[in-house]
Amino acid sequence: MASRLNPYITYSGEAKQALEFYKEVLGGTLSLNTYGDFGAEAPPGYSDKIMHGMLESTGGFTLMAADNPPGSEHTPGNNFAVSLSGVDAAELRGYWDKLSAGGTVSVPLEKQMWGDVFGMCTDQFGITWMVNISEQ
Repeated sequence: MASRLNPYITYSGEAKQALEFYKEVLGGTLSLNTYGDFGAEAPPGYSDKIMHGMLESTGGFTLMAADNPPGSEHTPGNNFAVSLSGVDAAELRGYWDKLSAGGTVSVPLEKQMWGDVFGMCTDQFGITWMVNISEQ
């Protein structure tokens, strides 16, 4: 799989409903993972919230979304990021290095509980980027 770039929208508790709506509109395959799906104890009130959702439409669109992580504030208008994902670790680490330089790292690029290497940063222009390197 080649690396892909797509929008990632954050919701304040309605990610599942939003993604189901977008599936009705765009068609395709919807994958939903809750905070409780990963075996670790979910924060109170979060076991059924969406930690990561992905819609891959029949027309070739990809939309990712999640409910706001515990302890973070939902601010409409600032509730999106750009996601870079794929299996080419060297390519994706190169993007990460350039995007995070001069910016702020909120999640270091490292192995996560779901098995992939993931990081999140805000670049020098205030855009939030998420990089996910999938296990092959």
